[in-house]
This record gives sequence, structure tokens and C-alpha cells, in this order.
Amino acid sequence: MIEAEVHLSLHNFLRSQAGFPAWHHHLTMARLVARALRLGRSALIQVGAVCGYQGRYRTSFVASALMWQQGVVIVAPEAVHQRLLKVEIPRLQQWLQVDKSIRTGDSWVGGEFQGLFLTSPEAWLQAQISDNGAFPSGIPTIIDGVDDLENWVRASLTVTLESASWDSLILACPKCESAIRTAKVELTHDIFKHPANPYECYVMFDHEIEILQRLYSVLDIESLPDAWKKFYSLFQNIYQLSIPLLWATINRTHGTFSLHVCPSELADILAPIWQRQPVVLVGSALETETEAPLFRERMGLEEVTCLKFAPDSQTDAIQLYIPYNLPLPNTPEYQAALIHKVRTLVCLSATAPGLTVILVGDVPLKAQVGTILASEFGSRVQVEKTCLDENGILVTGWEFWRTHQSVFPSPRLMIIATLPLPSLENPLVALRVAHYKRLHQDWFRLYLLPTALNELQRAIAPVRENQGLVALLDSRVVNRSYGAQILNSLSPLARINYLDPNLFNPQNND
Repeated sequence: MIEAEVHLSLHNFLRSQAGFPAWHHHLTMARLVARALRLGRSALIQVGAVCGYQGRYRTSFVASALMWQQGVVIVAPEAVHQRLLKVEIPRLQQWLQVDKSIRTGDSWVGGEFQGLFLTSPEAWLQAQISDNGAFPSGIPTIIDGVDDLENWVRASLTVTLESASWDSLILACPKCESAIRTAKVELTHDIFKHPANPYECYVMFDHEIEILQRLYSVLDIESLPDAWKKFYSLFQNIYQLSIPLLWATINRTHGTFSLHVCPSELADILAPIWQRQPVVLVGSALETETEAPLFRERMGLEEVTCLKFAPDSQTDAIQLYIPYNLPLPNTPEYQAALIHKVRTLVCLSATAPGLTVILVGDVPLKAQVGTILASEFGSRVQVEKTCLDENGILVTGWEFWRTHQSVFPSPRLMIIATLPLPSLENPLVALRVAHYKRLHQDWFRLYLLPTALNELQRAIAPVRENQGLVALLDSRVVNRSYGAQILNSLSPLARINYLDPNLFNPQNND
């Protein structure tokens, strides 16, 4: 069987590679992927936050895909494509003596292609959602990085009306020009009355929805441009139970706005996709449970083989400092206490080599922390910049760090201001919470907490490489019932409740 062949070949390959990054689960993962290819049975694999950050696991699924006798689709972002094409695939092809064709593109090459086909999440999802035949059914598919799958799907399903969309609507419906211009003026007036927020996006009010409804009532739907048709197909369900997410974004500099709509429920849309071909979904840290029930429910995944690899308690442990006496983040006293604690940590670690990362989700507070630290530590401090000194101090939000963490050295110290619970001040978060409330579901347990746990585990993964210190300055971890779940998700760790300069001296940390 292919499982045995893959096991033996990969085992010999790993033994031959001096200095190859160690990971104890290469053979187990390779066998499971090979089994999924042979049986046509889908699988969901959680490789762990550290392995996911380093990308070690890719050797396993590439070996199985190369040794499989038929075609395989690999869905991954462009950066992963480059790593596969330049490192993983050539290295394994040479060792395995497999001359398998490798292609990239947005649609299947057709014919009897039996090689590896690399494509982007955007191209694959668009093809699957529209079922346009760009990827024939039945081709085994490996999707790498499914921690971001929900975001990829929402991006593919979101329909946007830009400022230029109004001009195309007038060209398509010249008899309704007056009604179109009136609707645009009224929407511009109402949308720009929203108070500014850091996200520059806004939930649309009932009055703004009524303006769109009046406009659509006078238009011939069949003659509309594609974007307006797609927008209407989602917008018309606005008063049903599964209400779509509808919001506006503003470019205040240019005085323009865009309208966006996206389905709130994804499971029913995605479920048919998983039935068309066997899929192996690979993620870092989707959930604390092996079966990832919440993720599977949201993504419409039913019967799949689930596997989760545990982190190495010897090499992946972090030091975790959580002070007991900090005010809660929603109190007026928190900001001053946070800044004092951040200064203390930075000063204590000043003589130790390495990068310091300060994660602050609140946009105004992030700028304030950066300004205060820069006044004391000078150009060492940068706010969301990738060019830092060797002992630099990076002040960043969660999204910037998630996007760019691979270009930085492993931090010696990471300071986290607050848990990355999605903010209800973000209109898109508020819309999704409102959807859970309408369904009488536990929006905190089903949405906010799982999102925070995933974000947190991925953020601290680089710190585990040198067993650095993570300071979590959010007292909700010790004062709220869900704190135990957070600590469990951060395991393995060594909990400390004191601060000492020796903590930052690598010679004193075993």
C-alpha cells in the first residue's frame, strides 16, 4: 500500500538529511495523507502552532502527493507556492526519483494530467463556489493553512459595489439615471454621517437599506451589471433569519464609499464542495479539541478523519507571566497601569539581546504606547515597521504581526496588552455577533473565544523557538471562567509570577 511506501521512503529521506528540522510527526502525517488519497476519505489535520509557523509539516504531505500515482491539487497562498516549488518539491523529487509534472494556475490543465497542480485559495474557492468546472470533481485536494479558510471564503463570497459601479449601473439602465443618482446622493449623505471609527467601516442602518430597496424596485434586475445582480441576490434576503452581513466602507480622503454584502452562514454553501472530491485540510491550531467541532460546523465539514499533533513539551515551552493586580481592560485605570508595566518589562530586558514585540489590538492605544516608548528608547521603537534594529522594539496590532511575523527573528520578549477577542466596536464583528444572537446561540463561546484562541496561539508561536517570555497583561485570564481554556491553549508553558532581569538572560534559562 502507498502508506507503507511513503513511510519507508520518507523515513530514509529524513535520516539522510543532516540538520533537517526535527519534527516527530512527519511519518504519521505522511501516512494519513497517503491513506486519504488511497481511500478518497477527507481528513482534517492540526499540526500545532509552532510547526504551522515554521512550515515543517509540508515535507510530509508533499512526499505523499509525489508518490501518489494520480493528479493532486495543492491549494495554498503564493508565499507557500514559492517554498514548495523552490525547496520542498525539488528536494523530495530528487531523493524519491519521482519525475512528476508540476503545474501552477487558476484552472485544471485538463486531459489525463497526473502531476501536482498548485493553485491559490482565491482561484480554487471561486471555481468551487461557482461550480464552473475549472477544477473537475474527484481530484484529491490538499488545502494548506486552513486557519484562514473562513476569511478566504468570506472574501470570495463578498460582493462589493465600488464608486465606479454606479457609473456602470447608469450605463446599463439609462432610463433610471435620475433614480440612481438620487439614491447615490442620499446614501452618500447618510453614510458620511456615521462618526469616524478606526476601522472605517459601518453597519448600514435601516434608512440606508430602504434607499437601496427603493432603487432596486425601479430597476430591471435582469439588465443589471453582474456586480449589482450578485449584490441583489444576497441583499434581497435582508429580512430573513439568515440575514446577510451588509456594511459600508468610507474613503474620507476622496469622499467615496463602497457597499459590501456577504452571506452570514457558510456551511450550506461549502458542504457540497467537500462532497465533490476528497480533501486534506491542514491547519495550525484550529481548536483545542482534536475533532475541531466548531470549525467543522462553520465550514460544513461532516465525516472527516481528524488528527491533532501535540506540541513538544521540551522544545516548545514558553515562560508565561500574568500579573494578578492589573485593572480590567475596560476600566479607566487600565491604560496607565498597562503603560507602566510595559515600561518595566522593556527596561528589565534592555540588556538582553533579541527582538521585543508589543501586541496592542486597540488602535489609539497602540499609537500611544509607541509614542511613549519612542520618547524613552528612541529609534529602537517602531510601530508596524519591518525594518528594525537587532534589539528593536516592535509595537504592532494583531493583523500586522500575523502577516509579517515570518520576516522577523524570533522574539525574546512578547508583551500582549489584551486578549485578541474580536472587538464589538468593529462593525463587522458586531454584525456577526448580532447574527448569533438572532439564532439564540452563544456568540462568545462559538465566535469570539475560538477566534481569540487561534489568534493567540499563532501569534506566540515564534517565541517558542527560543523558549522566550510572553507577558499577558490581561487580568481576565485569572478573573474569568474562560481563563482556564486560554491557559490550556497556550500549553506547554512555565508560569511565573515575578519579574527579574535574569528571566531575559538566555544563560539562565534552561
